[in-house]
Parts: sequence; structure tokens; C-alpha cells
Amino acid sequence: MLKKEVYLTPEGLRQLEEELEYLKSTKRREVAARIKHALSFGDISENSEYDEAKNEQALVEAKIAEIEDTLRYSQIIVDEDITTDAVSIGSIVKLLDLEFDEEVEYRIVGSTEANPSKNRISNESPVGKALMGKKVGETVEVMTPGGIVKFKILGIGK
Repeated sequence: MLKKEVYLTPEGLRQLEEELEYLKSTKRREVAARIKHALSFGDISENSEYDEAKNEQALVEAKIAEIEDTLRYSQIIVDEDITTDAVSIGSIVKLLDLEFDEEVEYRIVGSTEANPSKNRISNESPVGKALMGKKVGETVEVMTPGGIVKFKILGIGK
């Protein structure tokens, strides 16, 4: 199966590596202890604690596999790769929302690190896609679930 490239900032890489380490060490041990405890009750055919622990074990292992897959296909975006000439992954973009006459600032990140509440938007999101490759002074129109939104690019930074 071909997997698409995943873009990560150094911070995003560090967070994924820390989560993976936690899952592989601490969380695996916790789940194994729960399974062992549930097995001590005897018959596992009607043992809900055992079933819950085994389900949690499956979820933990699936998350570990997902993170390892993400790391395998990741491309790290470092400051030296980020240009201020045009919007790219890693750029911090200062925008003017033309409808509300408000300034907003977004960091364009890969989908793994997207967090709109922290103004980190994915390069694959409607706004992120519309901004990619654009330059200071350009106006972009974005179709969002709430309708068309217009932004003017005021600045591009790292």
C-alpha cells in the first residue's frame, strides 16, 4: 500500500516520538497488568474486565502502528526549508479577513499536527489549500461550510 507523505514540524515529530515511547513502555505495561489482573478472576468467557482490557490492548497496539507508520512516511519541515516568498508548509501567515475586517494568523502544518483552536491549520484544509503558493498582497477566496470567506495575505513568516 502506498502511503502519502506526512509533513511534520520538529515539534510535531518530538510529540509523536514521545507519545510512541509512552504507549510502548508505560501504557503497554498498564494494559498487560490489567489483563493479568482480570485473568486472576478465572473463567474469561464471562469476564468483562478481561474483555475491556483486551479491547484497550488492541487500541493501544493500533495507535502504536499508526504512529510508527506516520513516522515512517514523515518529512520534517525545518526553518531552512520555509520560504517567506510564498505560503508553504511551516509558514506563519498573517491574514486580513475581509468580511469582518479582522487580522488572523495561522501556521500551515501537515494534517497530523492541525489544531484550529491553536491556529494551526492543515495544508489539506480548505483554507490551507487556498493559501499554498500564494504571496503577500494576494487575496484568496475559500469555500467553507459556512460559505465563501475572503482573505488578504498581509505577511508570511517562519
